[in-house]
Amino acid sequence: MATYIAGAFLFALTFISLAAPQSALAQVKIPDEAVIDQGEIAQLIADGESLEKEGRWAEALTHFEDAARAFPDVAPLKEKVDTVRRRYDVSRRYADRSFVGGMRNLPSEQALALYDDLLAKIQTNYVDSPRWADLAYRGMLQLDAALFDRTFRQVNLQGMSEEQIADLRRQLWQSAQFDRVQNRYDVRAMASQAGQIMQSANGVPNTAAVLEFISGAAGSLDNYSCFLTPDQLNEVYSQIEGNFVGVGIELKTQDDALLIVRSISGSPADKAGIRDGEKIVALEGRTVGELGSEKAADMLKGPIGSSINVTIADVDGQTRKIVVTRDRIEVPSVDVVKMIDPAAGVAYLRIASFQKTTTRDLTAALWNMHRQGMKALVIDLRGNPGGLLTASVEIADLFLDRGTIVSTRGRSAGEDFDYTAHQAGTWRMPLVVLIDSNSASASEIFAGAIHDNHRGAIVGERSYGKGSVQGIFPLGVANAGLRLTTAKFYSPSGQAISNRGVTPDVVVRNVAKPLEGGVILETKTDATLDAGLQAALSQLQPAQISNRAIGQR
Repeated sequence: MATYIAGAFLFALTFISLAAPQSALAQVKIPDEAVIDQGEIAQLIADGESLEKEGRWAEALTHFEDAARAFPDVAPLKEKVDTVRRRYDVSRRYADRSFVGGMRNLPSEQALALYDDLLAKIQTNYVDSPRWADLAYRGMLQLDAALFDRTFRQVNLQGMSEEQIADLRRQLWQSAQFDRVQNRYDVRAMASQAGQIMQSANGVPNTAAVLEFISGAAGSLDNYSCFLTPDQLNEVYSQIEGNFVGVGIELKTQDDALLIVRSISGSPADKAGIRDGEKIVALEGRTVGELGSEKAADMLKGPIGSSINVTIADVDGQTRKIVVTRDRIEVPSVDVVKMIDPAAGVAYLRIASFQKTTTRDLTAALWNMHRQGMKALVIDLRGNPGGLLTASVEIADLFLDRGTIVSTRGRSAGEDFDYTAHQAGTWRMPLVVLIDSNSASASEIFAGAIHDNHRGAIVGERSYGKGSVQGIFPLGVANAGLRLTTAKFYSPSGQAISNRGVTPDVVVRNVAKPLEGGVILETKTDATLDAGLQAALSQLQPAQISNRAIGQR
């Protein structure tokens, strides 16, 4: 089992990460004591439902998750998150080649054995005692959602009319006796029964139903536990290791295109001339709108040395066709290192994620900055979704000489740990940490340790508030896996991070940026970094900061 602090973002694929675009809502910081405007809630629901009607499930999910975070007491928004997540799960799995080409063809006995293995791991390792009747109910809900999905119907329900599908749904729900579910064996029996009903209805393989129960069981536990197809499991391992096979671009969905957020330096995409801010509009001659964003993203994956034809639109809308050859990509966890005020000796670095190489990469960067006269350091964790628990602890230990870094608590005593700092190897320069609402999990462990131990200043916005630890469990059948919440973590002061986040010492309010054609524009100023620089300068001795160039970067 790998101990992993899953990030806050769900739509991650092998090439690096594919996340639905942030809505304008995510850019507007709503006060904690905001008065609920029912008209605004109705508009948020209507906007999300318009995305649902277009089948843009990833974007709809992000929209409703943002809305639910802004208005946590509005039950209809929470219900929308659950409903859309089920539809998104179906669409993502049926765009996954390892699922459609492999798992879907499992004999029913192997599918049930896979379900057995998953339920046993939940029983043994999940942070809370599982409610078996609820897992069975959620499995049926997931299967019900699949029966509405176009791709699921094309693959499994060919020839069935709407009336036949409606009758099948009635049979499934009428057969389900949730009040009799007492243990995991009862849950398995219900999945088997659902598979038999589907098979008798139209010859649908039992496996199709069982796999929906598998996804529903794992995904219903919390926002971070989930079933992993073989390709998704390999992706998680690649993220932990910091390398993967692909073309080397970070993407976000945007209407009928894939927006290129970043083209990794030295990657095949970079060598082919693909630049940040451009869009992928077609792959192998088929438009992204025709393919769907999930399938289009999946097509970018493939073996080393294989090629793909990509149509790129530049920022002016001019298109060009290029061929990109996939290769192994090494993703640096520390991807920006520079002196932002050479005269005062203020250094800056950005940690993009916490992976196996992060401690090595950060140590190399620190010595590099030390040779350039570093006297204070600004660490940027904005947008960092997390990663390895051990990496965040090791990084915190580089700056703390004593005290607690983080504590974890689980249902099993084996998940209870108190991680503490060691004096050896401590860097003692003044420290500033930048965070925002997308700084999650492992980022919050580091920021919380620095904050609670009074080691440095935290600048920016309150962090995401994701305070749970996941284990990655391989399953015994089909090379699939399970990401499972095994513990919750607490800051050195004993505060739970979940739904609270880390509150900065210096709050920088970022207002909504202007929209142009629905795209959030980037501004040339960075108020958070400016505030971070000032916080670093204030920690230096007056003699060190005389004659400095204010704001120099």
